[in-house]
Amino acid sequence: MKKVILLLFILIFSHSFSQENIVDNLIIQGNKKLKTSFVSKISSIKSGAKLDSITIEQDIKRLKRLPSVSHAYYQVFHVIDNKYNVFYNIEENFTIIPSANIYTTNEGEFAYRLGLYEFNLFGRNIIFGGFYQRDFYSSYAINFRAPYLFNKHFGLAINYQDLTTLEPVFLENSQADYKYRNTSFEILGLYELNFKNRFELGVNSFTEDYQYEFGAVGNDVPQELKVDKFLYKFIYEYNNLDYHYQYVSGFRTLLNFQYVTAKNDNLSNFLIGWTDFFYFQKAGRKGNWANRLRLGLATNNKTPFAPFSVDNNINIRGVGNTIDRGTGSIVLNTEYRYTLYEKDWFVLQSNAFVDAGSWRNPGGEFSDFSSSENLRVYSGLGIRLIHKKIFNAIFRIDYGIGITEGSNRGFVFGIGQYF
Repeated sequence: MKKVILLLFILIFSHSFSQENIVDNLIIQGNKKLKTSFVSKISSIKSGAKLDSITIEQDIKRLKRLPSVSHAYYQVFHVIDNKYNVFYNIEENFTIIPSANIYTTNEGEFAYRLGLYEFNLFGRNIIFGGFYQRDFYSSYAINFRAPYLFNKHFGLAINYQDLTTLEPVFLENSQADYKYRNTSFEILGLYELNFKNRFELGVNSFTEDYQYEFGAVGNDVPQELKVDKFLYKFIYEYNNLDYHYQYVSGFRTLLNFQYVTAKNDNLSNFLIGWTDFFYFQKAGRKGNWANRLRLGLATNNKTPFAPFSVDNNINIRGVGNTIDRGTGSIVLNTEYRYTLYEKDWFVLQSNAFVDAGSWRNPGGEFSDFSSSENLRVYSGLGIRLIHKKIFNAIFRIDYGIGITEGSNRGFVFGIGQYF
């Protein structure tokens, strides 16, 4: 009799474990502005689906990447038999964000960019806003981006920009300054294949207008140039980053490839592409090691208007504003971020960095990358003031000092981490 009871127990036990665990309900809580229907739309876990911890973890990572979410976590509770309720708990960010960047130009003038963006329009993770810039001349832009406009895979981005700056043009052994105006309209289709992989494909119609201001004059360099162009853009991103407030870990790569055509028989079409590799690692309880490697190449035309620039606000902190140009670029940024103080919503973070880069001269050779004249290495320290409940509310100050011969030094201010 005991053997029969034991056998029945084993059969019942094995039968109960042979049943697949099922999600009875997905319950979303903690969200206020972010729509519950939107979270359900982009989540892979649904009512009636298999209970899968890997899928749940991916949903939580996707939520933490949203500008509207400062943190997210999940809970699972047994309901009856093989059915379970899954709770997604969301801590929201404040998402109507002003932005400000202040920097000095090579001529010693102050320049600034002021912007205002809503990162969670209609509670559906739609980004809308724009900026005004004063850098000798006035500029502005309006941007719209809805990654999940149609469903969890398809979205749309539309951008308009009217940007005017004073740009240095590098001749053989001298320099000229041109008033450069770029007006553009861009439309992009957005496609998210899965949790880690996404694509963008679109076209940009723009007009470039160069007007000579002062400096050297070259016989083969026009003092006026206005041309209409089309830019065809392809972007691929692999993203396996995980966020925990100010801490980031994981790997990400971003490929940007563009083909530019000109409505001018005197100007040739050209290709340009670059790839950014990002690697982040948590270091101890309060440290974060961050790295970015950029590799870029363009059609190697010998032109003073080469596409890759050496610039304070893009790649080398402390170097100055657009001090050189090239048709190829290799840049490595590495920094160690350490949380000095954290209390409720506020974080004070320190930063020690090294930025290094080299460029290929327009019409030059790959050996230009190893030339000491093209190599820039800067190191420095910085501070971050972080608000944990406001998206991208990171005010940064960095001071970079050049290590290579003939280098500059200087402050770089901005909103958001440098990369």
